[in-house]
Amino acid sequence: MLPLASLPSPHGVGDMGEAAHRFVELLAAAGASYWQILPLNPVGYGNSPYQPYSSYAGDPIYISLDALHAMGLLADPPPPFLPEAESIAYRDVRAYKEHRLREAFRVFTPGAEYETFAAQPWVFPYGVFMALKKANGGICWNAWPDAQRNWAEDRALDLACHDEDIRFEMFLQYLFYTQWMALKARANSLGIQMIGDIPIYVGIDSLDVWAGQENFLLDEKGEPLFVAGVPPDYFSATGQRWGNPIYNWARLEADGFRFWVERLRYASRLFDIVRIDHFRGFDTYWKIPAACPTAEEGEWVEAPSYALFDTVLEAVPDLAIIVEDLGMLRDEVYALRDHYGLRGMSILQFTVDPKKPLAPRHGSSRMVIYTGTHDNQTNQGWFAAQPFLTKLRLRWRLFQAGYRSGTVPERLVCLALDNPADMAIIPAQDIMGLDDSARINTPGTVGSPNWEWKLRDLTKLAEALERFGRQIGESGRVRGQD
Repeated sequence: MLPLASLPSPHGVGDMGEAAHRFVELLAAAGASYWQILPLNPVGYGNSPYQPYSSYAGDPIYISLDALHAMGLLADPPPPFLPEAESIAYRDVRAYKEHRLREAFRVFTPGAEYETFAAQPWVFPYGVFMALKKANGGICWNAWPDAQRNWAEDRALDLACHDEDIRFEMFLQYLFYTQWMALKARANSLGIQMIGDIPIYVGIDSLDVWAGQENFLLDEKGEPLFVAGVPPDYFSATGQRWGNPIYNWARLEADGFRFWVERLRYASRLFDIVRIDHFRGFDTYWKIPAACPTAEEGEWVEAPSYALFDTVLEAVPDLAIIVEDLGMLRDEVYALRDHYGLRGMSILQFTVDPKKPLAPRHGSSRMVIYTGTHDNQTNQGWFAAQPFLTKLRLRWRLFQAGYRSGTVPERLVCLALDNPADMAIIPAQDIMGLDDSARINTPGTVGSPNWEWKLRDLTKLAEALERFGRQIGESGRVRGQD
């Protein structure tokens, strides 16, 4: 598991260029079968991939400039920009890339492939959305002038003055799509399946909401009446108030769940397997009044769970899904998951109790075992934060279970690989033994350093993947058998 943004790059953020292609080669050499990423959609508030501007669009920040030069769209090789940075300066990187992407756009000649891509029903509206958003200084669509705000419904506004910017945004999406599909094809050719990640909710400031306001619980001004989140839990004493608008499930069901069918159908084109975040929200969701500053006040409301998945899986029968079924869940959530044979998740950090005997094999086989996710501390950071006695007990339990060599974080990776779960996903930080300076996100917090960690180069990761390959072999997991 490694976010695309966290790969090394000569241009300040991981992209779909040389390092990404080299990474899938390293994975294949190690005997791995999967690469799991975070959502690739254009990041919104707080640079969070879980507050995207669209469920379909890709973030242009991931476009490889070197690939554009190789295509002849850039006359000169793009100069390095923050090539050794170990964190992502989103604003600076976007400004740097914007100039080169505009240069490529000026010499681009649309062909048949572009026309086919651009004919998709979301592409032109997304171009309009982003062009108008930038024309309004980046503010949310519900604060635009009325004629612009209403375009998604009435198409009355004359867009002639925005034509070039609209076409530029569509061009960026074409570049993103072609580069991503080339990377996916390369990974697949090496036996690596791509696991994508889609948020259950979308951001208020998105094409999804602007062009489908009837699908969400909004007031007459386009403001959310209720927002999503979770009540107080392991991560936060006041809960997590995500701020995403709540779905109008009655409207979605009356429309045959078209929003979800099309969203997941498109995701199945981009990825071999789709991980859906916050699966619990399909059973019951935490409905927070928008006026509440925290997630402490709210109510659990039932969603049309079986009706939704019956419809989606009939329309997209080959859809392979991993569901994030973590947290305080009622039995009905597991019943929903198991009814459709969906893989759930287990996090090793949540299941290792140093006060109890440690069995190397535990849990169900129809699941995915992780040492941690993007929301967890790294293995090294988690272990370092434990009290001395807890560390001592854990070392002893690992020793008793037969894990007697390597650091404790390394042994926890082996423990995860030995789990009977039919899939095991290990964050790159845990494969490398990195501390919490490499943590991706701390739930309940917004802003730096969340979502900013990246590798300076692939050297240490390549070395760690050699060891990981030996661990995979020792676990008995082989290519084709997870």
